[in-house]
Amino acid sequence: MKNIVHVVPHSHWDREWYFTTSRSKIYLMKDFKDVLDTLESNDEFKYFMIDAQASLLDDYLKWMPNDEERIKSLVQKGKLIIGPWYTQTDQLVISGESIVRNLYYGIERCKEFGNYMKVGYVPDSFGQSAQMPQIYSGFGIKDSLFWRGVSDDMVDSTEFNWKGSDGTVAFAVQIPFGYYYGGNIPEDEKELKVYLKEQIGKLKEKASTNNIYFPNGFDQAPIRVNLPEILKKANDIDDENEYIMSTIENYISSVKSERSDFKELEGEFVNGKHMRIHKSIFSSRSDLKMMNNHLENYIVNVVEPILTMSYSLGNDYPHTTMRDIWKLMFENAAHDSIGSCNSDTTNEDVYMRYKQARDLSINLLDLHMRLVSTKIKNNNEEITLTLFNASPKNRTEVIEFEAFVPEEDFIIKTIDGKELKYVIKSKEDISDYVLAQTIRLNPSKKIYVPSKVYKAKIVLKAEDVPSVGYCQVVFELNKKNKLSVKENKETEIENKYYKISANENGSINVMDKISNRLYSTQAILEENGDDGDSYNYSPPRKDLIISSLDFKSEVTALKSEIQEELILKYSMKLPASLDERSIGNVSVDMRVEMKISLDDDKNIILFHIDVDNKALSHRVRVLFNTEIASKLSIADQQFGVISRQTVLREEIKLWKANEALWQEKPITIEPMQSFVTLEDGERGLALFTEGVREYQIVGEKFDTIALTLFRSFSHMGKENLLYRPGRSSGEKIVETPNSQLLGKLNFTFGIHIYNNEFDKANIANLAKRYLTPIQVYEYADFLNGRMIFALRDEEKVYENKYSLLEFENENFALSSLKKQEKGTGLAIRIFNPMKTEETKGKIIFNKEYKNAYNTMLDESYLKENEILIVNNCIVPNTLTHCKVQTISKRLITRHVDSH
Repeated sequence: MKNIVHVVPHSHWDREWYFTTSRSKIYLMKDFKDVLDTLESNDEFKYFMIDAQASLLDDYLKWMPNDEERIKSLVQKGKLIIGPWYTQTDQLVISGESIVRNLYYGIERCKEFGNYMKVGYVPDSFGQSAQMPQIYSGFGIKDSLFWRGVSDDMVDSTEFNWKGSDGTVAFAVQIPFGYYYGGNIPEDEKELKVYLKEQIGKLKEKASTNNIYFPNGFDQAPIRVNLPEILKKANDIDDENEYIMSTIENYISSVKSERSDFKELEGEFVNGKHMRIHKSIFSSRSDLKMMNNHLENYIVNVVEPILTMSYSLGNDYPHTTMRDIWKLMFENAAHDSIGSCNSDTTNEDVYMRYKQARDLSINLLDLHMRLVSTKIKNNNEEITLTLFNASPKNRTEVIEFEAFVPEEDFIIKTIDGKELKYVIKSKEDISDYVLAQTIRLNPSKKIYVPSKVYKAKIVLKAEDVPSVGYCQVVFELNKKNKLSVKENKETEIENKYYKISANENGSINVMDKISNRLYSTQAILEENGDDGDSYNYSPPRKDLIISSLDFKSEVTALKSEIQEELILKYSMKLPASLDERSIGNVSVDMRVEMKISLDDDKNIILFHIDVDNKALSHRVRVLFNTEIASKLSIADQQFGVISRQTVLREEIKLWKANEALWQEKPITIEPMQSFVTLEDGERGLALFTEGVREYQIVGEKFDTIALTLFRSFSHMGKENLLYRPGRSSGEKIVETPNSQLLGKLNFTFGIHIYNNEFDKANIANLAKRYLTPIQVYEYADFLNGRMIFALRDEEKVYENKYSLLEFENENFALSSLKKQEKGTGLAIRIFNPMKTEETKGKIIFNKEYKNAYNTMLDESYLKENEILIVNNCIVPNTLTHCKVQTISKRLITRHVDSH
């Protein structure tokens, strides 16, 4: 019986890399047009796949709109294979919501042309997330095909079943030699015969059936117009194999029809034996990584829930604007783009897309907070602050924000007259600028205009801010505020949970007041060389490790009744370059300012670190010794948590047995989404990150969490690294001076100490709350003008407090809350963030709804999936480890979309 060789014509189309998006778009016009011409003119050229990215259709049609009907015709005939992605996303750094929206918008765009490929095809992403089987299943996708992350030590064939963290199983095919393996087929008969014997022979050794997947394409590859003739020639000269032009779906169907029992692999795939995983790319260009991470949190945790709350009050939900914001994020989520393994000029494009997404998100939220704030009933107060809480629990906590305040004294009070505690940390006179901006649409209306205006940094103890809702507080002028901030040279701060003392060497001691346990010598900055490139951190062959413990710090304390803060300043002497490091010299100063804040009644220690980087090719991490020697770290992944070994004993053993076979050394530098923790079942220390999502467990006892702040490097690609021997990844001639990150860098994160086991501490929900800050919208008539754009007065119809919904007694976590994409109701996504516990709790709604349904991730549902609503309350499914549930609720009142 002959083997069937499924030759799948394709092009792996990186939208940007060492080249810019502009260049790839220009060449796409030529290459994609050639694809259309060939498929239309040659019936024997049966199929062509355009890398599963719907964004390429948008890129092409923007400048070639007349070809839209041609594309639709070829898609509907099954010749042009498109989807399911919008862009080829990363799976380890990018958030779960970003991955879900990428598939959603990709599939929706493809449906406008016809059918789409129902395979999770990711030919070049740097590792596979353990949650992908569940995510694929949420879109009705049962099969996946990828390249990176699996080795022959794990499975002996290219086909297997992949069990995700939640238990969902997908059929998986691994491309053993890369998506470009069949990209260069010779046409000379003698050369072709030798080529096929060698190439197909290697694939046959890996295949578990008589079907062989043979991808014909490579990066930015044009269509091989004479491929049908080449395959005829191959069939004439090869008696053992039959060559057919095919698709991934046809290949997978043929495999499954021949065999149904496959070995099962479980979890994430990050093995770098046969192909490079670049398992430290999580911190390349940390400045861009932080923009992505801030925006993903801001859009999902803050913007969408507040827009949804605004929508429930009668304002339009801006679906089209949100889609455009997400598409900017997807373009940057592509594996090379988010990896930052690009040229400097390409990374400038990445930055600009983040800037656009950031600006659109900020202003969209600003508009909707204003639409709500200016319609709240009050006594025509001179200055109001509307506090928006996007999380599903009522909150009383200290918040810090900027506001415009008058020169005269004032207090801040609730609408019923309760005075709130606040202090002004700093202020700047900007009277001339602000007062010159006011526009009086109605000059007859008497408004309050202060004599002077200051831009102030305010710390306020907000009280009882409703869940997924708002409350408004007001300024009462000419009344003295009793609180102030006092600066002194004290070296201790404390609240009800912690007492923190600063040491002369720049470290801190943390007393956990609940357990009376002292965690000494914490928050150490550790610097060492980085001989790597844009893909991989790699230590120099002659390194010099420098600790902040070797330098003396200056300490200042800022104290008030609601917040205490330590400010540590020191300067670390570092090597200027790898050459200087190799001989042990130091010549440049890296100035560090570390602010450690304790808010009243808050059980998270807040850190803000400013660094002035003047050194080249190095890495800086911050260390926290938990004094818990653990074999496993716990971190969050998309829609759940994952436990990882702190020491890769088996992998290191295999690597040492034959280093020459490995593309990369196994390392424990790992990704997270928002937190990592070490715990022993009785206590733990969790680190919450707002920035870089990379950690490693280090120390002689593997008890110390090392959070990467940044790493810097000189080139896109380098050869013969300690952690990655052999050829360079990317282009070794491309220098990347911007990747040295010279200048001022800022980092924020939090630490939480708990005294029970992980599940009882509800770490994921604490991290979610940390990453969902209360938003503040200030309004005063004298601000209405050019500075914020002038709007007319609105009728005041909203109550002073409002809540859309609330979670009660829950241990499930909220992933997203938004308006349905195609309905008039809400879409709520929750997941189980526990290590072992099943979820419990309920969702209480404060508006009347018709009905609710369990839905797929694409928000589709069947009538039999209806959820019972009792007294505007629903009880979600009991979710096991890492399970996701999406709930759609239909509002009784119909709203209209805009934008």
